[in-house]
Parts: sequence; C-alpha cells; structure tokens
Amino acid sequence: MSEAREPRLLPWVSPEGKTCFLLGDGKGFVSRMADRVEGIQLDMAEKLAVHADGMLGEAKLSERELRFLAGNLTRALRDVRRVAVSRGARLDGVPGDGSG
Repeated sequence: MSEAREPRLLPWVSPEGKTCFLLGDGKGFVSRMADRVEGIQLDMAEKLAVHADGMLGEAKLSERELRFLAGNLTRALRDVRRVAVSRGARLDGVPGDGSG
C-alpha cells in the first residue's frame, strides 16, 4: 500500500482565484509543470528586484511608475511566498499553511 502524501500547493490559482492542490507522487506531468512554473516565477522575481533597484536609483519617478513597480513587486512577492510554502510543506516535519 502506498504512503499517504500531503497535497502539493500549486504555483497557480483557478480561473476563479481559488487555491489549487495536487495529489500524487511528485513525478507526473502536472508536478513537472509546477516545478517549471515555480522556476520561472523565482527567476522573474529576481529580475524584477534588479530592475526595481535600478529604477529606485533614478532621481525622479512618477507616481504612475512607482505604482506600477509596487504592483509588480507585490505580485512577485506573493508568487515567491507561494513557492516557499509549497516547497516547505514538502520537507519532512514542516507544515505548510496552504494559503495563497
């Protein structure tokens, strides 16, 4: 009999904005797709942070530019947190809270 596994928090939400989970062995197509999406999210967050550093070093930014930057940084932070919760939940003895 196979060992019961915790559901994996996926790095996306449903079209209705609901949290998505996966039950499985971590080796199937959806698991591999989730791994790729997480990698892309982490890479994009890193590039955005570098871009933000450059923008914030400029003498004057408009309110529109700052709002756009803040919105993108907020989305990236949510994505990175979701990846951290998902990966942390898959470590032995570290519960994930499952919130998105």
